[in-house]
Amino acid sequence: MAKQEPTPKPIKRAPRKLDALDQKTLKLITSTAERVRTLIDKRSLPELSFPERSLGNVKYEAKVGYFQLGTGRKKRALSVNTVKPFAQTLRLMSISKEMVENNDFATKREAYYVSKNWGDCKFNEQPESDAVMDDIEALASLDGLSREQLRYYPEEHGGSVAGNLVVIDTDSETGKPLEIDCTGFGSGSYSIPHSVEHLGFKTDAKFILAIETGGMFQRLNNHKFWKSADCILIETSGVPTRATRRFVRRLADEKKIPVYAFVDCDPYGIANIYRTLKVGSGNAAHINRFFCVPQAQYLGVTPQDIIDFKLQDATHKLQEVDIKRAKDALKNDPFFVAHKPWIKAIEQMLHMGVRAEQQALAKWGLNFVIEEYLPKKLANRKSFLP
Repeated sequence: MAKQEPTPKPIKRAPRKLDALDQKTLKLITSTAERVRTLIDKRSLPELSFPERSLGNVKYEAKVGYFQLGTGRKKRALSVNTVKPFAQTLRLMSISKEMVENNDFATKREAYYVSKNWGDCKFNEQPESDAVMDDIEALASLDGLSREQLRYYPEEHGGSVAGNLVVIDTDSETGKPLEIDCTGFGSGSYSIPHSVEHLGFKTDAKFILAIETGGMFQRLNNHKFWKSADCILIETSGVPTRATRRFVRRLADEKKIPVYAFVDCDPYGIANIYRTLKVGSGNAAHINRFFCVPQAQYLGVTPQDIIDFKLQDATHKLQEVDIKRAKDALKNDPFFVAHKPWIKAIEQMLHMGVRAEQQALAKWGLNFVIEEYLPKKLANRKSFLP
């Protein structure tokens, strides 16, 4: 007699009342579907209108602090050529409705595989489902909603956190609050979850230090720089994920504390990592108001730091791709064009023809960054680049 396999027990989830954002999400999905159905019943061709997601459809004002979405729109009318993506859009929105109602979520990868039982409507490759999902999010952003409210989460989690902060999460089984002390991970750290809207914070830290590289974050965390400087350390691991940016934004807004960025002195660190953290990007113009951190300032490393801290022999020559990225920033990026200190700094980098990593500070000793560099920089915060 064959051994009977045990029946898996269902996963318990605490009941969750729909909040205002959930209700808003359901209203958006329902009204969109009803509008399409009404037009079809009238024998008219329905269409969906999405904001254009590009640097050409953004504007930047320093007083606002981030890239704002322009008025450019693209329309997807139901036709022989568009029937498949039109149907896929509505199917993904339908799944979003189910997930909101059942307090569930799907990763972008899962959303792609869910379509495999849609017959001719299925996605052939994940870039197809990602593109449709981005369009839906762009549509939802006009109502103040992001992909996380639609319950489609990114695969990657956020960055690492250490320091003077208690994160208040919720136990998914009991619904009770959980307090997570970010000073209590030893040599480890707290990992930002893929959705952060439900989190609460307790802190009296003086500032948040967003750090580009894992190695630098580990050094500062292991030596408890957060304790001596009374701050919160957050590792961005290059360009910060959506969850990391949203975490930093919510924390900075709610606790009214400044944010300082500590990244490599190169065009990528400045024009991609820092710029994305502070004002967002053209492709994500529809969500910049949620995910950027307008109050962020650039602590370093700067071209002038290379001179002031005598790092000339610890630099690397700018490559062609670096030079192109820097020149593009000076010519085409609304953020840098709007700030003369940044124009001066990037032009100085191009004139010097070199870039410098955070780790270059180790020239003067492994802990020079803790004992000398950061204290000197933090003592002169008025000099930080915007």
